Amino acid sequence: MALAGLTLASSPLVQADEGQWQPHQLPQLKAELKRIGIAIPAEKLADLSKHPMTAIVSLGGCSASFVSPTGLVVTNHHCAYGAVQRNSSAEKNYIANGFLAKSRAEELPAGPDSRMYITDKVENVTEQIMRGITPSMSGKQRHEHVENRIKNLIAECEQADGKNQAYRCSIPGFHRGLEYYRIRQMMIRDVRLVYAPSDKIGNYGGEVDNFEWPRHTGDYAFLRAYVGKDGRPADPSPDNVPYQSKDFLTVSAQGLKNGDPILLAGYPGLTSRYKLPEEIRYARDVSYPARAFESRSDISVIEAATAGNAEGKVRYASVVKGIQNRLKKTEGLLAGFARKDIAAIKDAQDAEFRSWVAQHYADKDFLKDLDAVIASDMALTEEEFAYSVASNSDLLKSARTLYRLALENQKPDAERKAGFQQRDLPFITARLSRLEQSYLPNVDQARFTAGLQRYNKLASKIHPQGLAQGLDILLPLPESVSAFYPLTELGDTAKRLAWIKKDVAEFRASKDAFIHLAVKLHDIGMQLEDRRQEVDGNLERVIPKYMQAVIAWKQSQGKPVYPDANSTLRVTYGTVAPYSPRDGVTKGPFTTVEGIAEKHTGKTPFIAPDNLLAAIKDKRYGVYKDPVLGTVPVNFLSSADTTGGNSGSAVLNKNGELIGLNFDSTYESITKDWYFDSAITRAIHVDIRYMLWVMQEVDHADNLLKEMRIRYPAR
Repeated sequence: MALAGLTLASSPLVQADEGQWQPHQLPQLKAELKRIGIAIPAEKLADLSKHPMTAIVSLGGCSASFVSPTGLVVTNHHCAYGAVQRNSSAEKNYIANGFLAKSRAEELPAGPDSRMYITDKVENVTEQIMRGITPSMSGKQRHEHVENRIKNLIAECEQADGKNQAYRCSIPGFHRGLEYYRIRQMMIRDVRLVYAPSDKIGNYGGEVDNFEWPRHTGDYAFLRAYVGKDGRPADPSPDNVPYQSKDFLTVSAQGLKNGDPILLAGYPGLTSRYKLPEEIRYARDVSYPARAFESRSDISVIEAATAGNAEGKVRYASVVKGIQNRLKKTEGLLAGFARKDIAAIKDAQDAEFRSWVAQHYADKDFLKDLDAVIASDMALTEEEFAYSVASNSDLLKSARTLYRLALENQKPDAERKAGFQQRDLPFITARLSRLEQSYLPNVDQARFTAGLQRYNKLASKIHPQGLAQGLDILLPLPESVSAFYPLTELGDTAKRLAWIKKDVAEFRASKDAFIHLAVKLHDIGMQLEDRRQEVDGNLERVIPKYMQAVIAWKQSQGKPVYPDANSTLRVTYGTVAPYSPRDGVTKGPFTTVEGIAEKHTGKTPFIAPDNLLAAIKDKRYGVYKDPVLGTVPVNFLSSADTTGGNSGSAVLNKNGELIGLNFDSTYESITKDWYFDSAITRAIHVDIRYMLWVMQEVDHADNLLKEMRIRYPAR
């Protein structure tokens, strides 16, 4: 194909804050960074061994950063919510009352599945992955080839570390499979909860204010990384010691003003900026409405099943919060699609792109191939969604995982499916253990029954072949489902974990209701998986050709060229900025503590703590008082390009000092996952001054204030 040697760097003509940049791309953004006022050299930002990138942390779904030399990490309250919930009970409710460890001995385990990841090495392995691929391969053969290459290169990376498990390696695709990078991360396995304010601060406004502006949420919390006495990552143990952070961020209480530049570093989840118009219409018209309905239904079932049960409410608090957050984002995407016809915008871009390809490419057949593969992907996705609706039970999911593990254990480790190798066993164990704090049989039964009822109402054309026969032992509903739960021992954590070591014969002979069902459904699930591998292999064959052409087209226009987010380390930049969501209305860029008092009603979700309200009334603002606002700022807006996964990301000033935490986006911005509109796209951040003020005036977290290196404004 023509233009095969194009560079994936950005164009020097970029004039927007759009872009979730790989660190190695930043030197080519020198002019942009200088234009907005960033003082840190771009080469330094690109170096993972230098400050500030050495302080940036992934929590495996959220972002965070080191703020002390002894492993203290700051992130969002909602990112630490699972740790708070797991340590809470109806009698000791840290969600409602907050938690503060005044000493290291009081710090609590964040949970068996809690990890911190510090990226220290990134290398391009595209050539190694692609070596040996031939045009005659089927989609499944091609996908398996890529998967095997990835497993081998990961094993090579991790085996160099020996048996310590200090590092976790991965090889995600970039530009939808055009490039592959091997990423090595130090993996810290002993994570402890240090401090989280009450949800009356950390989640002030609740779902009412989620994705909204103005916002008044203190969405922050602290964790600490622990390691063995030799300084290397180790399994949780009372003998472990705080991790000696190679680097940490200075916290700046000196403040910001409108127009100031900011940098944001973290691990954004997934964006879809380069998807085709038909993929947007599928999401808008089919996928998102169905998923929103599913989320609303599941929340209703959980709330009904835990009504009047304080312990049940605590157990499922983190589950419900996660579903609610996904729902609010999905609803925001639908609202965004309704407000602006992004599909039509993409139609115009796609037509222009195809015209450009016709003029510059000799081989244009990949576009027809592309359209056919995308159609098959969307059709299969519908069946996979239907399967997930029908299997909405934590016990069934656990049984399916355990049986698949037993089957994979029959193979040499290198031949096992990714996710079921020896390296994955600690993660599987952690997921199975997590149910100890987030499972009740009556709730699981209600969710499973309702899911099956919803599945039966889905269009028959998206019912996976054979699934009806596999589920026939659960009919009639709900009587048969209720009869299942007395016939299983998987609700008991010890007995559930014991199945990890059992062989296939024991599974097939088992009378446990959920084990038996998992065995019965396995072949149906594998048929879907085999079809997915065929589709994915075809996507991996044609999408890179498409992306190569898109990159060349965009570069010919001087437009930004960056990969879609894929949960890897990225840097974005912008300025503190208000926005106008509609004619005659301007919002932002700051909110203040007075807004907390104004919103306070004494009813959920607008209940502010009494001591916080008293501090506002008495104007005990101290050094955290903004000279322009005349009070303490709570949240602020910036034009930085963010998405899910950026929660907890460090927001840095021009000198690389921590001045805020990313935690949300405005409702009007949610469609930025598909289309970046610089006029209205705004990220929402906690102002570090509010966090420090609450720590000092409300929660008296003096021990943590002393531990951090804080730069206060000159008096």
